[in-house]
Amino acid sequence: MSTTINVSNDVTRIFDKTETLTGAYSVEHADSGKTFFLNAANGAAISMPALKAGANYKFVVAAAFDTSDWVVTPSDAGKLEGSLVVAGDAVTVAAGNSFTFELGAENVGDFVEVTCDGSTWFVNGVGLTGSSITIQS
Repeated sequence: MSTTINVSNDVTRIFDKTETLTGAYSVEHADSGKTFFLNAANGAAISMPALKAGANYKFVVAAAFDTSDWVVTPSDAGKLEGSLVVAGDAVTVAAGNSFTFELGAENVGDFVEVTCDGSTWFVNGVGLTGSSITIQS
C-alpha cells in the first residue's frame, strides 16, 4: 500500500520587474522598481519622468553597442547627485543633467541606479572601463 502526500507551497515568489529596451523609451512613474536592460547595437535616448519621491530605476548594459551611445535624461535638469565607480575610481555626480553609457567603452553589466526623494535623483553605478559611464552637467 502506498501513501500519497500533498505538499502545498504557499510562499509567494517575488521577482524584480524588468524590461529589455531596444530603442528610445520614455520611463514612467509606473515603471518604478524596474530594471531596464539596454540591449541594442544602436544606442538611444531614454527620458525619465518628473521627480517623485520613491521612484527608482536601474539601467544595465545588456549588449555591446555598434553605432551610438545610450543617453538617460531626467525631465528635471541639474537634479542628478551621487557617485559612480568607473574603472575603479570614484566619480562625483553633482547637479548632473544626464548620464551616458559610452560607445566603445561600455561593458556588458555596467549599470546605473537612480532613486528619488522628491527633489533629487540619487545616482550610483559601476562601469568597468574608463569613460564607460559619463555625466553631463
